[in-house]
Amino acid sequence: MFEQELNAYWKAVIDTIKDGIMIVDKYGTIISVNKGVEKISGYTRDELIGSRCSMLNCNICKAALTTDGDHWCILFKTGKFDMRRCTIMKKDNTRVHILKNASLLYDRKGILMGAVETMTDITELVEKDSQIEAYRRELRSEDGFHGILGASAPMQRVFNLIANAARSDAPVIIFGESGVGKELVAKAIHTIGNNNTQPYIKVNCAALNESLLESELFGHVKGAFTGAHKTRVGRFEAARGGDIFLDEIGDLPLATQVKLLRVLEDKVIERVGDNKPIHTDVRIISATNRDLMKLVEQGAFRQDLFYRINVIPIHIPPLRERIDDIPILADFFFRRIQLKSGKKIRNIGNEAMRLLMEHAWPGNVRELKSAFEFAFVTCQDKTLLPGHFPPTILPLQNFLKNKSKPAINPSINKDETKKRQLIEMLEKTGGNQSETARLLGVSRVTVWNRMKKYNVTATFVSSEK
Repeated sequence: MFEQELNAYWKAVIDTIKDGIMIVDKYGTIISVNKGVEKISGYTRDELIGSRCSMLNCNICKAALTTDGDHWCILFKTGKFDMRRCTIMKKDNTRVHILKNASLLYDRKGILMGAVETMTDITELVEKDSQIEAYRRELRSEDGFHGILGASAPMQRVFNLIANAARSDAPVIIFGESGVGKELVAKAIHTIGNNNTQPYIKVNCAALNESLLESELFGHVKGAFTGAHKTRVGRFEAARGGDIFLDEIGDLPLATQVKLLRVLEDKVIERVGDNKPIHTDVRIISATNRDLMKLVEQGAFRQDLFYRINVIPIHIPPLRERIDDIPILADFFFRRIQLKSGKKIRNIGNEAMRLLMEHAWPGNVRELKSAFEFAFVTCQDKTLLPGHFPPTILPLQNFLKNKSKPAINPSINKDETKKRQLIEMLEKTGGNQSETARLLGVSRVTVWNRMKKYNVTATFVSSEK
């Protein structure tokens, strides 16, 4: 009778639902399924109906058979499952990740007849989460230093400087063209520094006019100027005990430079409209894409301030000076945008990689990222080709000019870059794996794993010297 009542609605409605719906009797025998269950499990309706639901090998179904045989599984004791993640075994013996809901079914007299289960296939989401985590692990242990990607010698020197600067409380200034990742370097210095549990405050000195910038940095008291309806704490007070990052410090007005110099010398600030000194103990990390010495000569930047902030200078090389890092960066942006877009683009073609390796990248890493975002919009194929990238990447005049130059080998990839860098550092340290790990900014275990992976031995290294 139960099955007859169900069938009046089952085929017309339930089979249109993509999720799997399965009904079992109180002994665990499958009495009805929809097309969703067939698709998820790989079994046909005929194979499923009449069989025990244990054939699906759900990893959370625990047998709880009583002596009278009334309760076949734990569901009949608990009454329901809500949003339980589990796996079932398909007909081809592969596991499927599903989200399961289950509830008991009673007839009109309240007599238990069985149970209904719904299952949603979340395998793709689980795999995507696993991919993302794998990429994160790879970036943390292999290709980067606290979020900064690079395996080239110039970047290894930058990583060493970051590590040394982080252990000091002296002011740090980061030089580099627009788009090289100065903000990432500043954040890394804070993250691995002694003040990493304290505030990290960012200020863009080029984004505000002089009056607003002064209030932003040092705060103001109520009534200090039109619109100052209440006292406001400045960024330096907010960063007390931690680090403040002054981006584009070369654009700082001269009047504000004077006040900043006092902060560096006396460790005190004064809010706008007030003359009460407030002690503040912060480390200043600044950054600029401008030539500060030239600005000093032009009278646009104070020389005394320059010497105070230029205690630990870190110069980030432009992308054109570290082309060995392009495959690593390209692979990172490719995979990240691939996940974000959901497009089934499989790889970067050799000619496209040649294009990326030969471009001058005036916009540096930021331009490279934008190029991949553009390429994923235009690409409808399985492989990224030169035509999918912005036309500004290699204008015609550059193409003609570069035709006479020896071609850069597009087969240079991430593994080759790592192997070459590993050999270089091992030769430099005489095969000392601990020192090599320090220079590469990785663990000693990672060095050992790379030597094993790339078949690099101490004998090989010493014979190369």
